[in-house]
Amino acid sequence: MVDIPDFSKLECILGPERLEIDAPLAPLTTFRIGGTADRMFRARNADELASSVLAVRETGIPYFLLGKGANILVGDGGFRGLVIRCEVDGIDFPETTLVRAGAGVETYPDLIEATVTRNLAGLHHFVGIPSTVGGAMWQNLHFLSPAPNRERTIFIDEIVESAEILTEEGNRCIVDRDYFEFGYDYSILHSREDVVISVDFRLTQAPENEIRKIMSENIEWRKSRHPDLQINPSAGSIFQKIEGIGAGRLIDECGLKGKRYGNAQIFSRHANVIVNLGGATASDVRTLINLAQETVAREQGYDLIPEITFVGEF
Repeated sequence: MVDIPDFSKLECILGPERLEIDAPLAPLTTFRIGGTADRMFRARNADELASSVLAVRETGIPYFLLGKGANILVGDGGFRGLVIRCEVDGIDFPETTLVRAGAGVETYPDLIEATVTRNLAGLHHFVGIPSTVGGAMWQNLHFLSPAPNRERTIFIDEIVESAEILTEEGNRCIVDRDYFEFGYDYSILHSREDVVISVDFRLTQAPENEIRKIMSENIEWRKSRHPDLQINPSAGSIFQKIEGIGAGRLIDECGLKGKRYGNAQIFSRHANVIVNLGGATASDVRTLINLAQETVAREQGYDLIPEITFVGEF
Protein backbone atom coordinates (compact mmCIF):
# COMPACT_ATOMS: atom_id res chain seq x y z
CA MET A 1 0.00 0.00 0.00
CA VAL A 2 1.44 3.35 -1.07
CA ASP A 3 1.45 6.08 1.57
CA ILE A 4 -0.99 8.96 1.08
CA PRO A 5 0.91 12.06 -0.10
CA ASP A 6 1.22 15.20 2.00
CA PHE A 7 -1.40 17.60 0.63
CA SER A 8 -0.70 20.50 3.01
CA LYS A 9 1.17 22.60 0.43
CA LEU A 10 -1.49 21.95 -2.19
CA GLU A 11 -4.20 22.96 0.28
CA CYS A 12 -2.41 26.27 0.83
CA ILE A 13 -2.32 26.95 -2.91
CA LEU A 14 -5.78 25.75 -3.97
CA GLY A 15 -7.67 26.05 -0.69
CA PRO A 16 -8.59 23.11 1.55
CA GLU A 17 -12.30 23.62 0.87
CA ARG A 18 -11.72 22.90 -2.84
CA LEU A 19 -10.04 19.53 -2.28
CA GLU A 20 -12.51 16.67 -1.92
CA ILE A 21 -11.21 13.92 0.36
CA ASP A 22 -11.53 10.23 -0.60
CA ALA A 23 -13.52 11.16 -3.69
CA PRO A 24 -15.35 8.19 -5.31
CA LEU A 25 -14.17 7.76 -8.90
CA ALA A 26 -16.49 5.00 -10.12
CA PRO A 27 -19.48 7.35 -10.64
CA LEU A 28 -17.25 9.62 -12.75
CA THR A 29 -16.36 6.89 -15.27
CA THR A 30 -18.45 5.21 -17.95
CA PHE A 31 -17.38 1.81 -16.54
CA ARG A 32 -18.73 2.70 -13.08
CA ILE A 33 -15.77 0.86 -11.59
CA GLY A 34 -12.93 1.91 -9.30
CA GLY A 35 -11.91 3.08 -5.87
CA THR A 36 -11.44 6.56 -4.45
CA ALA A 37 -8.94 9.34 -5.05
CA ASP A 38 -7.06 10.71 -2.07
CA ARG A 39 -8.07 14.19 -3.22
CA MET A 40 -10.03 15.64 -6.11
CA PHE A 41 -10.12 19.19 -7.44
CA ARG A 42 -12.83 20.31 -9.83
CA ALA A 43 -11.39 22.83 -12.30
CA ARG A 44 -14.37 24.97 -13.32
CA ASN A 45 -12.65 27.29 -15.77
CA ALA A 46 -9.47 27.63 -17.81
CA ASP A 47 -7.54 29.52 -15.15
CA GLU A 48 -8.41 26.97 -12.46
CA LEU A 49 -7.36 24.11 -14.73
CA ALA A 50 -4.00 25.71 -15.46
CA SER A 51 -3.35 26.80 -11.87
CA SER A 52 -4.25 23.41 -10.38
CA VAL A 53 -1.99 21.54 -12.80
CA LEU A 54 0.90 23.94 -12.12
CA ALA A 55 0.32 23.64 -8.37
CA VAL A 56 0.31 19.85 -8.27
CA ARG A 57 3.38 19.71 -10.50
CA GLU A 58 5.15 22.02 -8.06
CA THR A 59 4.40 19.69 -5.14
CA GLY A 60 5.45 16.55 -6.98
CA ILE A 61 2.24 14.77 -5.98
CA PRO A 62 0.99 12.26 -8.58
CA TYR A 63 -2.02 13.54 -10.49
CA PHE A 64 -4.48 12.41 -13.12
CA LEU A 65 -6.66 14.58 -15.36
CA LEU A 66 -10.22 13.27 -15.60
CA GLY A 67 -12.89 14.26 -18.10
CA LYS A 68 -15.90 12.11 -18.99
CA GLY A 69 -14.12 9.00 -17.69
CA ALA A 70 -14.49 6.98 -20.90
CA ASN A 71 -11.77 4.62 -22.16
CA ILE A 72 -10.31 4.19 -18.68
CA LEU A 73 -10.37 1.56 -15.96
CA VAL A 74 -9.76 2.78 -12.42
CA GLY A 75 -8.20 0.26 -10.06
CA ASP A 76 -10.09 -1.07 -7.06
CA GLY A 77 -7.46 0.53 -4.83
CA GLY A 78 -8.24 3.98 -6.19
CA PHE A 79 -5.71 6.70 -6.97
CA ARG A 80 -2.98 7.82 -4.58
CA GLY A 81 -2.68 11.49 -5.37
CA LEU A 82 -4.81 14.26 -6.86
CA VAL A 83 -7.46 13.79 -9.53
CA ILE A 84 -8.20 17.01 -11.39
CA ARG A 85 -11.71 16.85 -12.83
CA CYS A 86 -11.80 19.06 -15.92
CA GLU A 87 -15.10 20.96 -15.94
CA VAL A 88 -13.96 23.80 -18.20
CA ASP A 89 -17.06 24.76 -20.16
CA GLY A 90 -17.88 27.37 -22.79
CA ILE A 91 -18.98 27.06 -26.41
CA ASP A 92 -18.34 30.09 -28.64
CA PHE A 93 -18.50 30.85 -32.36
CA PRO A 94 -15.73 33.33 -33.25
CA GLU A 95 -16.52 32.85 -36.95
CA THR A 96 -19.43 31.38 -38.90
CA THR A 97 -17.83 27.96 -39.33
CA LEU A 98 -15.49 28.02 -36.33
CA VAL A 99 -16.49 26.74 -32.90
CA ARG A 100 -14.37 27.07 -29.77
CA ALA A 101 -15.08 24.72 -26.88
CA GLY A 102 -13.61 24.31 -23.40
CA ALA A 103 -11.78 21.08 -22.66
CA GLY A 104 -14.51 19.94 -20.26
CA VAL A 105 -17.40 20.37 -22.71
CA GLU A 106 -19.07 17.08 -23.58
CA THR A 107 -18.87 16.46 -27.31
CA TYR A 108 -22.25 14.72 -27.13
CA PRO A 109 -24.80 16.05 -26.70
CA ASP A 110 -23.67 19.56 -25.79
CA LEU A 111 -21.15 20.50 -28.48
CA ILE A 112 -22.75 18.50 -31.28
CA GLU A 113 -26.19 19.97 -30.64
CA ALA A 114 -24.80 23.50 -30.44
CA THR A 115 -23.21 23.13 -33.87
CA VAL A 116 -25.95 21.16 -35.63
CA THR A 117 -28.59 23.74 -34.75
CA ARG A 118 -26.37 26.28 -36.55
CA ASN A 119 -26.26 24.06 -39.66
CA LEU A 120 -22.63 23.14 -39.04
CA ALA A 121 -21.35 19.67 -39.88
CA GLY A 122 -18.20 17.86 -38.78
CA LEU A 123 -18.71 17.01 -35.14
CA HIS A 124 -21.98 15.20 -35.85
CA HIS A 125 -20.17 11.99 -36.84
CA PHE A 126 -19.28 11.42 -33.19
CA VAL A 127 -22.87 11.38 -31.95
CA GLY A 128 -23.47 8.98 -29.09
CA ILE A 129 -19.79 8.60 -28.17
CA PRO A 130 -19.09 9.66 -24.57
CA SER A 131 -16.21 12.12 -24.42
CA THR A 132 -15.16 15.59 -23.42
CA VAL A 133 -13.29 17.85 -25.84
CA GLY A 134 -10.06 17.23 -23.95
CA GLY A 135 -10.58 13.48 -24.03
CA ALA A 136 -11.38 13.61 -27.74
CA MET A 137 -8.04 15.29 -28.37
CA TRP A 138 -6.15 12.83 -26.17
CA GLN A 139 -7.47 9.77 -28.04
CA ASN A 140 -8.06 11.34 -31.46
CA LEU A 141 -11.74 10.43 -31.20
CA HIS A 142 -12.89 8.39 -34.17
CA PHE A 143 -15.89 6.60 -35.59
CA LEU A 144 -16.32 4.05 -38.38
CA SER A 145 -19.12 5.58 -40.42
CA PRO A 146 -21.38 2.75 -41.65
CA ALA A 147 -23.64 4.38 -44.23
CA PRO A 148 -23.25 3.67 -47.98
CA ASN A 149 -20.49 5.71 -49.65
CA ARG A 150 -19.23 6.86 -46.23
CA GLU A 151 -17.72 3.65 -44.91
CA ARG A 152 -14.44 4.90 -43.48
CA THR A 153 -12.98 5.83 -40.12
CA ILE A 154 -13.53 9.50 -39.38
CA PHE A 155 -11.14 11.17 -36.92
CA ILE A 156 -11.69 14.32 -34.93
CA ASP A 157 -8.27 15.61 -36.01
CA GLU A 158 -9.81 16.24 -39.45
CA ILE A 159 -11.68 19.24 -38.05
CA VAL A 160 -9.19 20.52 -35.45
CA GLU A 161 -7.77 23.93 -36.37
CA SER A 162 -5.96 24.95 -33.20
CA ALA A 163 -5.99 24.63 -29.43
CA GLU A 164 -4.95 26.44 -26.30
CA ILE A 165 -2.78 24.25 -24.13
CA LEU A 166 -0.71 24.34 -20.97
CA THR A 167 2.61 22.78 -21.93
CA GLU A 168 4.57 20.41 -19.74
CA GLU A 169 7.04 23.29 -19.36
CA GLY A 170 4.26 25.38 -17.78
CA ASN A 171 3.46 27.79 -20.62
CA ARG A 172 -0.01 28.62 -21.93
CA CYS A 173 -0.01 28.98 -25.70
CA ILE A 174 -1.93 28.37 -28.92
CA VAL A 175 -0.82 25.48 -31.11
CA ASP A 176 -2.09 24.26 -34.46
CA ARG A 177 -3.35 20.83 -35.42
CA ASP A 178 0.06 19.52 -36.49
CA TYR A 179 1.43 19.98 -32.98
CA PHE A 180 -0.61 17.02 -31.75
CA GLU A 181 0.93 14.46 -34.14
CA PHE A 182 -2.39 12.65 -34.31
CA GLY A 183 -2.55 8.96 -35.09
CA TYR A 184 -4.92 6.07 -34.48
CA ASP A 185 -5.84 6.24 -30.77
CA TYR A 186 -2.92 8.63 -30.33
CA SER A 187 -1.94 12.25 -29.89
CA ILE A 188 1.19 13.92 -28.52
CA LEU A 189 -0.70 14.14 -25.21
CA HIS A 190 0.24 10.48 -24.65
CA SER A 191 3.91 11.41 -24.76
CA ARG A 192 3.98 14.87 -23.18
CA GLU A 193 2.31 16.26 -20.06
CA ASP A 194 0.54 18.97 -22.02
CA VAL A 195 -3.02 19.85 -20.99
CA VAL A 196 -5.71 20.94 -23.43
CA ILE A 197 -7.61 24.04 -22.26
CA SER A 198 -9.82 24.74 -25.30
CA VAL A 199 -10.05 23.70 -28.94
CA ASP A 200 -11.09 25.46 -32.16
CA PHE A 201 -12.89 23.22 -34.66
CA ARG A 202 -13.34 24.22 -38.31
CA LEU A 203 -16.70 22.95 -39.55
CA THR A 204 -18.64 23.07 -42.80
CA GLN A 205 -22.11 24.39 -43.51
CA ALA A 206 -24.86 21.91 -44.35
CA PRO A 207 -28.65 21.67 -43.93
CA GLU A 208 -29.62 20.57 -40.44
CA ASN A 209 -31.98 17.86 -41.71
CA GLU A 210 -29.17 16.22 -43.72
CA ILE A 211 -26.83 16.33 -40.73
CA ARG A 212 -29.46 14.78 -38.46
CA LYS A 213 -30.11 11.99 -40.97
CA ILE A 214 -26.46 10.95 -40.73
CA MET A 215 -26.63 11.24 -36.94
CA SER A 216 -29.63 8.90 -36.83
CA GLU A 217 -27.84 6.33 -39.01
CA ASN A 218 -24.76 6.45 -36.81
CA ILE A 219 -26.79 6.13 -33.61
CA GLU A 220 -28.63 3.07 -34.94
CA TRP A 221 -25.35 1.48 -35.97
CA ARG A 222 -23.90 2.05 -32.50
CA LYS A 223 -27.01 0.63 -30.83
CA SER A 224 -26.62 -2.59 -32.83
CA ARG A 225 -23.05 -3.12 -31.59
CA HIS A 226 -22.43 -1.18 -28.39
CA PRO A 227 -24.11 -1.50 -24.99
CA ASP A 228 -26.43 1.09 -23.49
CA LEU A 229 -24.19 2.66 -20.85
CA GLN A 230 -27.16 3.20 -18.56
CA ILE A 231 -27.82 -0.54 -18.50
CA ASN A 232 -24.38 -2.06 -19.10
CA PRO A 233 -21.60 0.41 -18.26
CA SER A 234 -18.42 -0.06 -20.29
CA ALA A 235 -15.26 1.74 -21.36
CA GLY A 236 -15.77 1.23 -25.09
CA SER A 237 -13.33 -0.88 -27.10
CA ILE A 238 -10.83 -2.61 -24.83
CA PHE A 239 -8.13 -3.45 -27.38
CA GLN A 240 -6.51 -1.52 -30.19
CA LYS A 241 -7.60 -2.14 -33.75
CA ILE A 242 -5.81 -4.87 -35.69
CA GLU A 243 -5.90 -3.71 -39.30
CA GLY A 244 -7.91 -5.94 -41.62
CA ILE A 245 -8.90 -8.39 -38.88
CA GLY A 246 -10.37 -6.69 -35.82
CA ALA A 247 -9.63 -7.52 -32.19
CA GLY A 248 -13.28 -8.29 -31.53
CA ARG A 249 -13.41 -10.82 -34.35
CA LEU A 250 -10.37 -12.66 -32.98
CA ILE A 251 -11.87 -12.81 -29.49
CA ASP A 252 -15.19 -14.01 -30.94
CA GLU A 253 -13.48 -16.74 -33.00
CA CYS A 254 -11.91 -18.01 -29.78
CA GLY A 255 -15.39 -18.52 -28.37
CA LEU A 256 -15.06 -15.87 -25.67
CA LYS A 257 -18.03 -13.70 -26.54
CA GLY A 258 -20.37 -13.73 -23.53
CA LYS A 259 -17.66 -15.07 -21.19
CA ARG A 260 -18.22 -13.87 -17.65
CA TYR A 261 -15.96 -13.44 -14.65
CA GLY A 262 -17.45 -12.07 -11.44
CA ASN A 263 -19.77 -9.29 -12.53
CA ALA A 264 -17.89 -8.42 -15.72
CA GLN A 265 -18.67 -9.95 -19.11
CA ILE A 266 -17.33 -9.89 -22.64
CA PHE A 267 -20.26 -8.25 -24.41
CA SER A 268 -22.55 -10.56 -26.36
CA ARG A 269 -22.81 -8.24 -29.39
CA HIS A 270 -19.23 -6.98 -29.60
CA ALA A 271 -16.36 -9.07 -28.25
CA ASN A 272 -14.00 -6.09 -27.99
CA VAL A 273 -16.21 -4.60 -25.30
CA ILE A 274 -16.41 -5.66 -21.65
CA VAL A 275 -19.50 -4.65 -19.68
CA ASN A 276 -20.19 -4.12 -16.01
CA LEU A 277 -23.21 -6.29 -15.15
CA GLY A 278 -23.53 -4.49 -11.82
CA GLY A 279 -20.95 -4.34 -9.07
CA ALA A 280 -18.06 -5.49 -11.25
CA THR A 281 -14.57 -4.83 -9.94
CA ALA A 282 -11.47 -3.76 -11.81
CA SER A 283 -10.05 -7.15 -10.92
CA ASP A 284 -12.97 -8.84 -12.72
CA VAL A 285 -12.27 -6.79 -15.83
CA ARG A 286 -8.52 -7.40 -15.73
CA THR A 287 -9.15 -11.14 -15.50
CA LEU A 288 -11.20 -11.05 -18.72
CA ILE A 289 -8.61 -8.84 -20.42
CA ASN A 290 -5.86 -11.32 -19.52
CA LEU A 291 -8.01 -14.23 -20.66
CA ALA A 292 -8.65 -12.63 -24.05
CA GLN A 293 -4.96 -11.77 -24.54
CA GLU A 294 -3.71 -15.22 -23.57
CA THR A 295 -6.33 -17.10 -25.61
CA VAL A 296 -5.94 -15.03 -28.78
CA ALA A 297 -2.14 -15.24 -28.58
CA ARG A 298 -2.27 -19.03 -28.14
CA GLU A 299 -4.98 -19.84 -30.68
CA GLN A 300 -4.64 -17.03 -33.24
CA GLY A 301 -1.05 -15.83 -32.87
CA TYR A 302 -1.94 -12.15 -32.35
CA ASP A 303 -1.04 -9.84 -29.48
CA LEU A 304 -3.98 -7.80 -28.18
CA ILE A 305 -2.84 -4.38 -26.95
CA PRO A 306 -5.20 -2.52 -24.58
CA GLU A 307 -6.66 0.70 -25.91
CA ILE A 308 -7.99 1.81 -22.54
CA THR A 309 -5.89 3.54 -19.86
CA PHE A 310 -5.37 1.86 -16.50
CA VAL A 311 -5.52 4.38 -13.66
CA GLY A 312 -4.51 3.94 -10.04
CA GLU A 313 -3.87 0.89 -7.87
CA PHE A 314 -4.79 -2.59 -9.04
